[in-house]
Amino acid sequence: MKTCSTDLAQGMADGKIEISVKGRWVRVPALNLNGNTIVVEGSWLKVAVVHDEEWLENALKDPELCVRLLKEHVSHGLRADIFTFAQKPTATVPKYSYHMHWDSVAAIRLTSFKDWWEKLPQESRKNVRRSQRRGVVVSVKEFDDKLIRGIVEVNNESPVRQGRRFTHYGKSFDQVKRDHSAFIDRSDFICAYVGNELIGFLKLVYRGEVASVLQLLPKASHYDKRPANALIAKAVELCEAKRVSCVTYGMFNYGNKRDSSIREFKIRNGFEEILVPRFYVPLTPKGKICLKLNLHRGLLEILPQNVIRLAVSARAKILHFRQSISRCSSMLERPNRNRQAERSNPPAGSNA
Repeated sequence: MKTCSTDLAQGMADGKIEISVKGRWVRVPALNLNGNTIVVEGSWLKVAVVHDEEWLENALKDPELCVRLLKEHVSHGLRADIFTFAQKPTATVPKYSYHMHWDSVAAIRLTSFKDWWEKLPQESRKNVRRSQRRGVVVSVKEFDDKLIRGIVEVNNESPVRQGRRFTHYGKSFDQVKRDHSAFIDRSDFICAYVGNELIGFLKLVYRGEVASVLQLLPKASHYDKRPANALIAKAVELCEAKRVSCVTYGMFNYGNKRDSSIREFKIRNGFEEILVPRFYVPLTPKGKICLKLNLHRGLLEILPQNVIRLAVSARAKILHFRQSISRCSSMLERPNRNRQAERSNPPAGSNA
């Protein structure tokens, strides 16, 4: 039975919630609508989004009502220029007539583990077998204090990952526990161990017929053991057992950024592009103008691919330079005898 708009308007509670933005928890204005939380992102162009949309079990049920109530809402903290929402990855045919773009989602259309396995490149299958031969044991673990301590160690392996600053580096036990406590009742933590050492983990969130990888993080120091490939294989095996038909892992293409190591990793592990409808609804005259000029799409979808490639390369070089300066500074601050002692011991992974 459909609820009338008056009842829904009365049921909408506006307040504030804490959300994680680039690894940091911040308090933002929020609006509750029948189980969905709407928050506003952006500064100059304010965009209303469904909070944690990519991890929810159900898509937004009544966008027309949501648009109407957002237009009527008078809270300055929730005043938005555009409202956006997407369909689930299994619903690829557009249901609405709003302004639309396609989300490029990385997904495995899963029929069976065997079918997925046989379609993998030979090198990917070898990597999974290599991890087993080199002592990697993959299993599902409870989210307890022992696992949290292991995740802290994985986070703190390096302050930079994939050429950019890693936002979870240096976080405490309590911060990591908070970060991973969401959706705990419908998640699996798939963990790769060598002996008692956690060398990688994958958090998988179940969303009905869809399962989504929330985080996949291996230790770079154990790359030779291919823990990431083993973790993906275990995730697909679990999804087959739970009769999941679609496994997603973030975006396939990030706007015009088409060449990246993470994209190649996804392809080698059986992920392909699925185009999912994303809708944009203007709420203000400013929002209408921005939609016409495509200003809502972000730099990755506006800039040419070669410009993005140069920017990514420059960012990686700047981070590397800053790391080098930081290491030199820390060495200068130590006593000479400590530095000499360190030089006598080869770094991990060297051939000395």
